[in-house]
Amino acid sequence: MTIRLQCINFSARPELQQFVQQRVEKLSLFHDQIIDGEVHLKLENYAEKDNKVAEIKLKIPGNELVVKKRSDSFEESTDLGAEALRRLLNRKKERLRGH
Repeated sequence: MTIRLQCINFSARPELQQFVQQRVEKLSLFHDQIIDGEVHLKLENYAEKDNKVAEIKLKIPGNELVVKKRSDSFEESTDLGAEALRRLLNRKKERLRGH
């Protein structure tokens, strides 16, 4: 699975890039047909505390799953997004097994 990372309004540290890469790659444990992924990290509205947004898109056969999470750190936003995607992937798999 290829994962593209795009940082908007800031430049990411290598540690952050590696963290995001590992966290999204771990989703392949829950669904074996993930084609590729995109992660957009955005810094929005500088006056607010929870201004760091992670938008994660995963392409699977027949669908594109998109999750957008906001918090006060990019790591937490990525974790929240990855957890939401894990639940979505499990739900998709259960539907496929039911048919």
